[in-house]
Amino acid sequence: MTEHHGYTPQKDALAKRMKRIEGQVRGIGKMIDDDKYCIDILTQVSAATAALHAVSINLLEEHIAHCVVDAASSGDDDAARKKIEEASAAIARLIKS
Repeated sequence: MTEHHGYTPQKDALAKRMKRIEGQVRGIGKMIDDDKYCIDILTQVSAATAALHAVSINLLEEHIAHCVVDAASSGDDDAARKKIEEASAAIARLIKS
């Protein structure tokens, strides 16, 4: 049986966004290979980072809206606490990056 996650309905859109980001990162590598101007490369790195952050925020929103809410409504306090701790840890990692 396949487990479904909060992002499952958006899976295709997320995969498409990640392919786009993958292309951006390959482009950055090519810019380095081609000895492009460092500020231009940094601009592209910033754009790729922002795109990854957007994906991260979307996944976090889906986790809270589905996984955390489902655990909280299940009546299982330990499961709810675990999901909240997971979300808090993910937020802490995003803030550090």
